[in-house]
Amino acid sequence: MKVVALANDPYTDMVQVCNQIAYDPALSIKIIKAANSPLYKSRRAPENVRQAVSMLGTQAATMIALSFSITNSLMQHHANGSVGNNLFWRRTILTALAGRALAEKLHYKAPDDVFLAALLHDVGILAFDAMMTDEYAPVYANASSHEALLAAERATFGAGHDEIGYALLKRWGMPDYISHACLASHGQPGPQDSQSIITACVATSGYIADYFLAPKKEAAVSAAVNAAKCWLNLEHTALIEIIEIIKISLHPVEELFEITLVHPSELNGLMDEAKELIEMHSLMKMRDLEERSQRDTLTGAYNRGYFDNALRAEFDLSNRQGLPFTIAMIDIDHFKQINDKYGHPTGDAILVAVVREIFGQIRQDDIFARYGGEEFAVLLPGTSLLSSAKLLVRLKDCVANIAYAHEDGSVIKVTVSIGVVSNMDGGERFEHHADLMRAADQALYAAKHAGRNQIVVWNKTLPTVY
Repeated sequence: MKVVALANDPYTDMVQVCNQIAYDPALSIKIIKAANSPLYKSRRAPENVRQAVSMLGTQAATMIALSFSITNSLMQHHANGSVGNNLFWRRTILTALAGRALAEKLHYKAPDDVFLAALLHDVGILAFDAMMTDEYAPVYANASSHEALLAAERATFGAGHDEIGYALLKRWGMPDYISHACLASHGQPGPQDSQSIITACVATSGYIADYFLAPKKEAAVSAAVNAAKCWLNLEHTALIEIIEIIKISLHPVEELFEITLVHPSELNGLMDEAKELIEMHSLMKMRDLEERSQRDTLTGAYNRGYFDNALRAEFDLSNRQGLPFTIAMIDIDHFKQINDKYGHPTGDAILVAVVREIFGQIRQDDIFARYGGEEFAVLLPGTSLLSSAKLLVRLKDCVANIAYAHEDGSVIKVTVSIGVVSNMDGGERFEHHADLMRAADQALYAAKHAGRNQIVVWNKTLPTVY
């Protein structure tokens, strides 16, 4: 605990730190080994404690000494417990290593502070195990994830290991940023400041450690990528760099803590796989964002922007290759009356119900979009008028079968009018996609003028719609 006192004293100097470390030969050796490791990139190899502390700096040397002293003590004390096993310590030290790598990437001034905070952020698990070994063992063993463990602890004991760890670290007199990180890193991101950077690094590092312990699981990579973005606003490319930092630091840390974190024969494969999965996750996320940007937020149908691009592309393809291309314009009959009588929330619910029914009828290659308001469009590539007839009849009839139960007890029935036109079918060829759309509008207008709830196929005798 004398090292803890030095860590809390702003006036601690190098001589005091050197003297304290020198009292413990094993600790002295570890400090010198740490200073000589690739973690610190020293140009000159320190040969004694004074040189090592001088190279590391007073603050870093104190944090490293604390890390070794506390970990050694906890490992010995909990060697026979149900929790203090190899897997727990592998996760703990991997979390600390990942936290330090994140701090390096962010150019944080004291990465060893983050290392120590991450090393101790799950100390509450050991406290639970020491206080109630028999009761805690099944809770710990049956938890499928770190989040699940916290939830199980709170349900069983009324508190989680984050709260227990916070209280314990406070009692030990650990620096405030360490106890704060223990509690806050198990919660949600808050405002950014110097202390929250440590917390964010600790929170994110746990997800990175989980990947190392459960490789080949896409869910573990996704969780790490999401945590890095949520807590630190880091993109996937930064996470790949952090994995490289971990790879360089892994062996020195294993030697310092005398534990195998990742088997050497698995390391390169695990790193390559992590990069591949992170890239894959990023591509999937980009595709998901692109897909969402193309969808109408209310109904899930494609939006007008996507429809316009698809119309041009399919029309050009139809003319180049002589393939039939059919468009159906769909309008919900008397929709304004529904909005006026029942209100816009009900109108929105009707729109969603209609779209759901239409989605259930169209084929995978068909393109269904909300054209505007209560008007929709279906693009049917490679489909003639004859081939589209049965589909459009089913579509019209399935909408007519909708019976929306309103909260006032009434049942709302809806129908649709459909105008349809085809390019490169039966000798009909349009010069421009805008001409095809005008023809579809003419047919839709004719369907509504003829009494609604019907399908009208465009022909040249139909009146022009302005």
